[in-house]
Amino acid sequence: MLAVVIISWNVRELLRGCLRSLAAQNVGPLRIIVVDSASSDGSAMMVRDEFPWVELEALTENIGYVKGNNLALRRLLADLHPPEFVWLLNPDTIVQPGAAATLLAFMREHVRCGLCGPQLRNPDGSLQHGAFALPGLAQLAIDVIPRLQARLRDTSLDGRYSAQQYAGGPFRIGSPLGAAMLVRTAAIREIGLLDEGFEMYCEELDWAHRMADANWEVWCEPRASVTHFGGASSAQASARAERLKWRSRRRYYDKHYHFIARAIAHALIPARFRAL
Repeated sequence: MLAVVIISWNVRELLRGCLRSLAAQNVGPLRIIVVDSASSDGSAMMVRDEFPWVELEALTENIGYVKGNNLALRRLLADLHPPEFVWLLNPDTIVQPGAAATLLAFMREHVRCGLCGPQLRNPDGSLQHGAFALPGLAQLAIDVIPRLQARLRDTSLDGRYSAQQYAGGPFRIGSPLGAAMLVRTAAIREIGLLDEGFEMYCEELDWAHRMADANWEVWCEPRASVTHFGGASSAQASARAERLKWRSRRRYYDKHYHFIARAIAHALIPARFRAL
């Protein structure tokens, strides 16, 4: 069985579209948990009224993206018959026809794949980078040095994969974008839940890194397509989201790299974010 976990905050109309697209997927038993983080736009009421078969966890406070996912994951893992796979899906996505079935078929054929992402598309149908190499210092430097950014943004040095790779079959990656990542329950049991030290941003990189350390494979299955609007929740608190992004990046480098790389990473982080 497939379970889908969606963390939502004040994106009612996008959430409605996401749930409708999931309802149209032909994958057999499908369990969906929506964790609503104290939305004020009627999201919870919409789910109750229009999707009564969806499990709703209506919170009275916004506990953040990572804690919200872990809340749902703990519930699923504690079940007598837990799902074989869990799809962490953002509410600002539209799952294209057949995407869920394609991802499940791939995961069942590749038993060492612990984490898999689909091909992401922008609302206009253009390619959106939805898979990345695990970040080294080059990606960080490109992000903060304008001259490098102008020349090297969206290249392999920036951790991106080419459009030609997305046009072919499945390929190994460092990490999928967290907007739509399918995880094997057995892998979660081995490496643990998302690290709640990452309130938002970099939690998928950390998970993928831990997967690789435990010899689980991470893939992109581009024959499965998901439209991703992007940034719908974080845009509502953009200044805070920017602070969280840099705090999470620092935590990621501190957690996974040796002291020299950590020191260089800290030096590259913009000064106003170093003390966060």
